[in-house]
Amino acid sequence: MKQCNANKTITVLGIDLAKQSFQLHGVDVQGETVLRKTLNRDKLVAFIANLSPCLIGLEACGGSHHWVRVFTRMGHTVRMMAPQFVKPYVKSNKNDAVDAETICEAVGRPSMRFVPVKSIDQQDIQSIHRIRSQLVARRTAQANQIRGLLMEYGLVLPKGRSHVRKGIPDILEDAENSLTSLFRELLNDIYKEMIHIDEQIQALEQKQASHDP
Repeated sequence: MKQCNANKTITVLGIDLAKQSFQLHGVDVQGETVLRKTLNRDKLVAFIANLSPCLIGLEACGGSHHWVRVFTRMGHTVRMMAPQFVKPYVKSNKNDAVDAETICEAVGRPSMRFVPVKSIDQQDIQSIHRIRSQLVARRTAQANQIRGLLMEYGLVLPKGRSHVRKGIPDILEDAENSLTSLFRELLNDIYKEMIHIDEQIQALEQKQASHDP
């Protein structure tokens, strides 16, 4: 694995991000390759911290916003690119080393469009949106499951979560609807779960409101 040439200074560095193993490709001011290196997560930060300030290119992916913030604090200029804008610069068969070289090539292009970097506060808000979206989908699925189960017992609720939320207590209290004690218990459990999801969504919405500018 080629190491950094002590007589050459890296001016542009491409990093192919991963969870544990990171491929680096660096060039000097003339565009000559002076570094091809693979580092694990623990060693990456120390290595970048010891570099002279340079331009670092990354593809936008899971965790990339974190690394932009980390490397920027070390004094580097960090740019993040969408994968579809990096792809045209691939010169050979795809692998981690080629990806790092491609990123290094793409980040120096004057016409390259870069992805805006999220701050920690923006990352927090995005996390709230993602978690809320997942919970809303679960709540909808829960309501549909309840309606489907009840239909098998001859009980029909109109479409809509509000009808389910209003109708289930009455169904559970109705001793004349021929529901078995086992199914009443199951229905009560799944209904409580839906109510709990409602409460989680409301809590997230309150958090979001408190962080809105």
